[in-house]
Amino acid sequence: MDHGHHHHDHAENGAHVIAPRSGTAFEMRAGQMLTVIDPDGGQVADLLAISKADIREMLSSGRTLDYAERIYITVGDKLYSNRSNVMLEIVEDDVGRHDFLLTPCSEATFRICYDNEPPHQGCFGNLAAALKPYGVEEDAIPIAFNCFMNVPVDGETGKFKVLPPLSKAGDRIVFRAEMDLIIGLTACSAPASNGGTFKPIHYEVA
Repeated sequence: MDHGHHHHDHAENGAHVIAPRSGTAFEMRAGQMLTVIDPDGGQVADLLAISKADIREMLSSGRTLDYAERIYITVGDKLYSNRSNVMLEIVEDDVGRHDFLLTPCSEATFRICYDNEPPHQGCFGNLAAALKPYGVEEDAIPIAFNCFMNVPVDGETGKFKVLPPLSKAGDRIVFRAEMDLIIGLTACSAPASNGGTFKPIHYEVA
């Protein structure tokens, strides 16, 4: 399957379309805005940011959560790199519940978590394919910022559930780029994360 062509498809509103269970990559300049839209509601989008200047610098869940002092990241929060530089800042957020704990679903996810699902390369495989032209190796891919993913955590036991997203049709989250970036973005492939149905994701860069 050709993962390079998805970002040429356009929605009616001029947004780019990521087909269900696929992914794309594109570049953004510092100061540009990235809007990730859930057109149908209840769909996760895994987001990766990589420094254009040095692809070894990329999004860090651990540093972002450490500096935010909370696991649910929303408006006003900054997404940091493994070098503690700000990559993106969230400037708008209709949903307020996203996940930055769980790794992009992969072929192994389907093997380990889903007995009855046919195997799929998942967001991990889709991100790896989309980012390969930029020189990003599979093993370098970190935890993505999982837009709209709903992972409530029990405060006592630390046990979490993966529940359907709280996003409704047309809900969006908007990021401002704080450096020149390569972005990887998917429409997630894991059944539990998306309420059991696979839907597209729309995005705009302005």
